Amino acid sequence: MKLADRFASHPFFEPLSEQERAFLAQHALVRRLSREEHLATQGDCWPYLFLILEGEIEAIKISTEGRPLIVTTFVPGDIFWGPAFFEADLPLPVSLEANQPTMVVVWSRSTLEPLLAKGGIGWALARLMLRYMLRANVLLERLAFQPVTARLARLLLEHFQSTEGPAIPRILTLDDMAARIGTTREVACRTLYYLADRKIIDVTRTELVLIDRESLMQLAEGT
Repeated sequence: MKLADRFASHPFFEPLSEQERAFLAQHALVRRLSREEHLATQGDCWPYLFLILEGEIEAIKISTEGRPLIVTTFVPGDIFWGPAFFEADLPLPVSLEANQPTMVVVWSRSTLEPLLAKGGIGWALARLMLRYMLRANVLLERLAFQPVTARLARLLLEHFQSTEGPAIPRILTLDDMAARIGTTREVACRTLYYLADRKIIDVTRTELVLIDRESLMQLAEGT
């Protein structure tokens, strides 16, 4: 499918005319990223906006101690941008890293600015900003008010929901779990085996087995 045709079915580009979508397709930079390759790095002044066509991009925040936190994951159809897209010299607060083979389309601020000034996709971009602010608010609430056990229980539930059976392969390493719930590898490990000791899950070298879904749900809800 041609790029311009993909844009026609995307709500962000819907206000644009056929000629404007053709202009975007003509000026798009298509990037193919391998797993763990960066689209941009924390601290960069990166005045671009991107759209994911295939794969996933993780926004990863590195603390001053060097500990990673996965702030959010962007999937096909998602759009995001660097702060310098709106305000020159503002650094990117996260790194944008592919967690699998990924294809993105990138535009510079100078390319999109005339279209944003017309108001159509400017309004769509404002709505996207609101969605991301609400998503960030949920993350902050979890980190601030939920214990590690609840955050890990919620993460496990999300992964168990993606499979029909009670077992899931151990795709996530302890480092991955820690980065997703905002803790250290050691704490993630202790919490995982705490759940195993309570017979809520079973932990093997290759998979995690859900034993007591109700108890895991209660922990995820903080009860």
